[in-house]
Amino acid sequence: MNVQGVPVISIADLNDPATLAELDGACRDWGFFQVVEHGVDKSVTGAIQGAMHQFFEQPLEVKRRILRTAENPWGYFDQELTKNTRDWKEVYDYGPASGDVLRPQWPEGLPGFSEAVLDFYGAAQKLAFELLGALSVNLGMPEDYLESGFGPEHSSFLRLNHYPPCPEPARPVGLNPATGGHLGVNHHTDAGALTILLQDRQPGLEVFRHGRWHLVEPREGALVVNIGDIVQVWSNDRYRASLHRVTANTTARRFSAPFFLNPSYSADYAPLPTTFDARHPARYRAINWGEFRSQRAAGDYADLGEEVQISHYRI
Repeated sequence: MNVQGVPVISIADLNDPATLAELDGACRDWGFFQVVEHGVDKSVTGAIQGAMHQFFEQPLEVKRRILRTAENPWGYFDQELTKNTRDWKEVYDYGPASGDVLRPQWPEGLPGFSEAVLDFYGAAQKLAFELLGALSVNLGMPEDYLESGFGPEHSSFLRLNHYPPCPEPARPVGLNPATGGHLGVNHHTDAGALTILLQDRQPGLEVFRHGRWHLVEPREGALVVNIGDIVQVWSNDRYRASLHRVTANTTARRFSAPFFLNPSYSADYAPLPTTFDARHPARYRAINWGEFRSQRAAGDYADLGEEVQISHYRI
């Protein structure tokens, strides 16, 4: 679909060569795109929008009863750092139970909240794996090849974001830090494979391309998709994970729900064999997701110096 800005792609048929070509172009040129005819029912997206309002409108002391910790990342948090700088937002993170430590924390007294979260998590997960298959084909591998790193238990999670009104919003030019004000989220790339995002009608998400910031226009019925660092490594830099940020607003609130498709903690990822040869060698050594993710997550809680990036694994 020809529009100015971030591409909008119908994915009613992901086996259609024309659709695959559109996805390939969007991944090469932007690292971001919006999808329509994606199969996620309006009742599911409507319910999670309602659940976000329901949860974040509670008093702060109530939300903090399910505060997440460095040991268990599922729950509420309002002091996250990006690029070692405090974000102007509050979040609720949900992920499945795993082992003895990772346990979802559900708020009490919110009818339908857990059902809305689980339904959207399931729908976004299904869509993410469908898109992963299309990426695998576009990178010259069998459709199910990339899924091997996501079993038997992947580390994907769903985040609910609330960006409250900000008395001092900042909008720095280029990649300059926010000074004298705040961003909703400072510029970053996503560490995982794919992100599926439901955003409301309030603008705020921006992607960095060709030296300037471009707004990802809210579009009724669409979901925003962006590729993460893992896809950049798999593609040997054919596809680049784009820097993005969220601006703050003095009067308007903004809500969004990103689903982060992440592999198993034991998974190692490296450039796919179809992406390099003797003339164009692999640009990254293998990266272990559990090691990489733990270092990145630690920086969410405290300023630990330079944030770990895939550039640290370049050959």
